[in-house]
Amino acid sequence: QVQLVESGGGLVQAGGSLRLSCAFSGRTFSSYAMGWFRQAPGKEREFAAGIDWSGRSTYYADSVKARFTISRDNAKNTVYLQMNSLKHEDTAVYYCAASWEGGPAGYYSDKYHQRGAYDYWGQGTQVTIST
Repeated sequence: QVQLVESGGGLVQAGGSLRLSCAFSGRTFSSYAMGWFRQAPGKEREFAAGIDWSGRSTYYADSVKARFTISRDNAKNTVYLQMNSLKHEDTAVYYCAASWEGGPAGYYSDKYHQRGAYDYWGQGTQVTIST
């Protein structure tokens, strides 16, 4: 069973930065694409960023593009989300998710933004941006 544990959330002023980490255990990390989703109060969970198993392909929501960077270290079984130029509207619970890449070719590149493409989820970490 895969376990995902997020860390790094907190309270930061607008314009500041945070780096989230997600530790993966229980399976072979490099067999999974990884994503970050977020859920603001009263809103649906939405895709923020994704990365394929190799780290060569990354994907971003328009709302975070050029401000957030997703990366992974397969030797450490960890995925990161570097968040810069934070805005109040980035306030949300951030969730790490894992999508098994053993299925059909191109599956993740087609479906990275969909919650249903992910097999495992973490418990989330709160990010609060003050104005």
